Amino acid sequence: MFWTLELASHLEEAPWPATKDELIDYAIRSGSPLEVVENLQELDDEGEIYEAIEDIWPDYPTQEDFFFNEDEY
Repeated sequence: MFWTLELASHLEEAPWPATKDELIDYAIRSGSPLEVVENLQELDDEGEIYEAIEDIWPDYPTQEDFFFNEDEY
């Protein structure tokens, strides 16, 4: 399983919280690249509910990672 920022961005609007099957269904219906669906299929399926993209890709960059001060603009 290999995530990039571009691939993970296809799941930003996913209906969180969601199960693995719900995320796969969303990825297919929204026209996400095949790599996104393949990555989701590789997740362990223990009936787990994923609360956000960070549960799938812990290194997903947050807004805080960009050191951008919105108050300056």
